[in-house]
Amino acid sequence: MTVVTSMTADELLQLPSDGWRYELVEGELRKMSPSGARHGRVAAEIVWSLMAQMKRQRTGAIYSSETGFRISRQPDTVRAPDAAFVTSERVTDTAGFFDGPPDAAFEVVSPGDTYTEIEEKTLAWLRAGTKVVVVVDPRTKTARVHRTGSASNVEDVIEIEDVIPGWRLPLAELFE
Repeated sequence: MTVVTSMTADELLQLPSDGWRYELVEGELRKMSPSGARHGRVAAEIVWSLMAQMKRQRTGAIYSSETGFRISRQPDTVRAPDAAFVTSERVTDTAGFFDGPPDAAFEVVSPGDTYTEIEEKTLAWLRAGTKVVVVVDPRTKTARVHRTGSASNVEDVIEIEDVIPGWRLPLAELFE
């Protein structure tokens, strides 16, 4: 009989830094490769645009890809989107992982990602209570907005007015 041990979020937080990023999916540790240059630039553009909006409106906080969100327990799942928004009412100053999902998660498709992996991650965010997940694909220069029960392609501008009022990111600007 094989005994499978499951890692907890607390154990993940205590891992020594080895230059890799990790996520925890239902207790399973997943090593993540560094992203390519295009991915990093697109993710940075999203974070920069969101930060500029928060400087104007201060309706919440923006988190980069280094932030883990614990979205389930026993077994633990800790995911890290490429960018995230959390409303002011939910912002905490904990040293550990953010306990709960972001209000908006942004996933940039990496060269090594499969569409199945992106769909799995998107569904995990939505099941955990994330209001909107924006998936951006630098290869095709497209974006798709996912909500529980629906998804829509972005035509020209990423806007999620009900979650981040006033924020807009034109695709032409994102991919220039």
